[in-house]
Amino acid sequence: MVTTTRRAAEITLVADETQKLLDWVQGVQASDETIFHKSQQIARRLGAYYRPDGLTEIGFWVPELSPGEIQPKNIYLEIFTPLNDIHPSENLQTVKFRREYVNLHRDGEYMWGVLSGMKAGDADHFGSFYWLRYLDHENEIRTIGDFLADSLPYGVYAPAEVYDRDKLHRDRRDAAYFEQFRTDDGSPVKVKPPTNILQLHVNTASPNGYLSGLTQLFQQISDKLANGEPLTPAEENYVGYEAVQLLPIEPTVEYLGHREHGHGFFFCGDEDRLHMDPDSESIEHEADEIQVQLKKPDTENWGYDIVIFGMAATNPSVLETQRPDEVVEFVETLHNFSTGPIQVIYDIVYGHADNQALNLLNGRFLKGPNMYGQDVNHQNPGVRAILLEMQRRKSDTGVDGIRVDGAQDFKYFNPMSGRVEYDDVYLQEMDQVPQEIAGSCRYPFTIFEDGRPWPDEGWEEISTYRDIIEFLPESFQWGPLVFAHNTPGLKKFWSRKWKRVCEVMQVGSNWITGCGNHDTLRRGTQVEADMPINWNLGKTLPEVINNAYDNPAITMLVYGFSPGLPMDFINCTMRAPWGFLRNTDERYGVKVVAEETGFLDWQVEPDVYDLSGIFPRLKRMGFKKVAELRQFMRGLQHAIEETDYDLDEVAQICQRHLGPTSNSPEAQEEAKTLTSAAQWQKLNVPEKSPILQELDVGKLKEFATNFMEDAHEICNVWKHEQFLDPKQTAYNRQLRQFRLDRPWLRDNLGARDRFNHIDEETATLYYGLRTSPDETEQVAIATHMGGDPLTVTLADWLQLDLEEWEIALTSPGLEISDLRTLTLSDSQAVLLTRTNR
Repeated sequence: MVTTTRRAAEITLVADETQKLLDWVQGVQASDETIFHKSQQIARRLGAYYRPDGLTEIGFWVPELSPGEIQPKNIYLEIFTPLNDIHPSENLQTVKFRREYVNLHRDGEYMWGVLSGMKAGDADHFGSFYWLRYLDHENEIRTIGDFLADSLPYGVYAPAEVYDRDKLHRDRRDAAYFEQFRTDDGSPVKVKPPTNILQLHVNTASPNGYLSGLTQLFQQISDKLANGEPLTPAEENYVGYEAVQLLPIEPTVEYLGHREHGHGFFFCGDEDRLHMDPDSESIEHEADEIQVQLKKPDTENWGYDIVIFGMAATNPSVLETQRPDEVVEFVETLHNFSTGPIQVIYDIVYGHADNQALNLLNGRFLKGPNMYGQDVNHQNPGVRAILLEMQRRKSDTGVDGIRVDGAQDFKYFNPMSGRVEYDDVYLQEMDQVPQEIAGSCRYPFTIFEDGRPWPDEGWEEISTYRDIIEFLPESFQWGPLVFAHNTPGLKKFWSRKWKRVCEVMQVGSNWITGCGNHDTLRRGTQVEADMPINWNLGKTLPEVINNAYDNPAITMLVYGFSPGLPMDFINCTMRAPWGFLRNTDERYGVKVVAEETGFLDWQVEPDVYDLSGIFPRLKRMGFKKVAELRQFMRGLQHAIEETDYDLDEVAQICQRHLGPTSNSPEAQEEAKTLTSAAQWQKLNVPEKSPILQELDVGKLKEFATNFMEDAHEICNVWKHEQFLDPKQTAYNRQLRQFRLDRPWLRDNLGARDRFNHIDEETATLYYGLRTSPDETEQVAIATHMGGDPLTVTLADWLQLDLEEWEIALTSPGLEISDLRTLTLSDSQAVLLTRTNR
């Protein structure tokens, strides 16, 4: 039993300051503004704000606490102030906290208070932690967390941390960068878009797996460039970009066992839990000391399984220090990059939420289930205002642009029209969320992923990918080639996509262009091996996918000729694996892993699997060779299909048909009744595999977690640095510089420009000619997009006087002795320039 020490309370409610806050709120409520605009003003005061005078304002929106059922005397702000140092690098530690309780004042659906004595966190220290506690109608203790928290160092199921937001901004090292955006009248300016973008997943793009590792990497590269030092091939893949876009870094789902407040990463033992007496008028406002076990957050996720809760904060699993300053330090480093500022783009997800959001948000936030989990109720004025406030606070870390995931998810039923419609007005509001830093006021530029009418049948061909651009002309959308279902490893892919490629040339100036991103690379791993693979790209499936998504011809087309805003995914250019990553899924984890069967075929070479340290968890389970693992995964996938994901039955089937008894008469007889019996007969998993000796639902879930964590490790791009070809990385960097030197290439093709293709049964080739708006320069291109070699005569096709043209760049390994007639093979390309002097 842990003993606690009673002591005088140090945190108290400041009555007069609290009354001033209540008077302000009531004044807003009494105004003639719309409900939405009132909610927007109030949302600015929600959460915890550590004021310059040392007091802390606290505000909660609590519509779920009906006054008829929950009496104010049973609602308390519970505050934990650390009495020992917290060491963010330690995986597990026990820390003594002073615990106190304060009654906040209630005003309608809100709880407010101004408190003295709360400690604010900063870069070097942790502050006080807090949440609301109350008794429900069954006298069960419930918790309401701060969904507008600045800092959630121990996740969404732990109390939030009071943070010194003003100090964070006051100490910025990139203030001079923001000063250039000041206007005389203080009016906001729209941030200009970059020329190209590098897309990164923090945990797998960073050498140390954290945002701090990316900061150190970019600082190291910046110093090298400033000193004229050469870069390694891997470092080259990070330069030549005017912007970096991070996959979502907001808090994501957590482990199943963490779904009760006070468990998980922030764990209070039973003896230290709050015990409320339902018959008591109040909790004695004395402080006690308790022991809390803190575990460093270690969830792994690709970023899109968000819970809406805490979107203004950062997922602690991407922060080495668990300090918000780590985010600002990354932004500062890019803004102060030696060769010129690099913009930062956040990828934000507000259109849907994982089902775990049901445990964290009040009922106003969610409309009902969808394919991802839950629809977000952005039509509710209070929710709408809070979502925009979350975005504003996140933006104020210094971001230059936002990419809105799944913009087609923002739909609602319009009773006036009787139809489900897209909420473009909300998307416009997202586009106009102001950012205020260092005396400047800006609107970050916006990118929308919107494939409406997705997910309707035929959406891929029906969608124009231009609905938002036509509504918001300064915004960008993901174009048709980068949106989804991009499988360039297949034969004739670029022949089939000709119509869409022409659209890029004609109207693609505000499209995000390119071939590889987090979505499309994963799509490539879902291609069945019996599909018509383009074996010109490699001898094995991993070689094919690497050469398909880091392809010299495609890269030259995108950077050297096409309109739009090119984007590269670092896992493509680093030729590193990628897939759906999520190690927290207790319910569907086995199913999700079974759907990643193609990951092993397309992303893992047998000799790589054999390396020490690769897939260590699965090897400990008995899968010593990748062939064994592939066979088990296929069997698992078939068992799931046969049973409609009945895990008990799946375990039994796998045991009978993959384990020691798989050759028994009973198992062979049962196999005859399976629709996939032929697939089962092909499997040959070693009988000595430990997992098959005692296969049950628990083992299947353990297998799924181990697969995800092993896959997460192998997806770190720095594990593949040694395999990079310096010629390829240098070529890609030269093309990025070519684009940076010619910003006019972003514009759509003009009346004098030409673009055409040769599409034969056995080969596809693109070629074209572009002229700069001032007619001082021309660019000509020929790119072999797949198939057998073809003879190219650009002078004839484009009526060029080759005496006036010079070769700007050729794909690696391509040597040209005579421009009048040359032969291009699959993935080879040539770029020519002509200058009018």
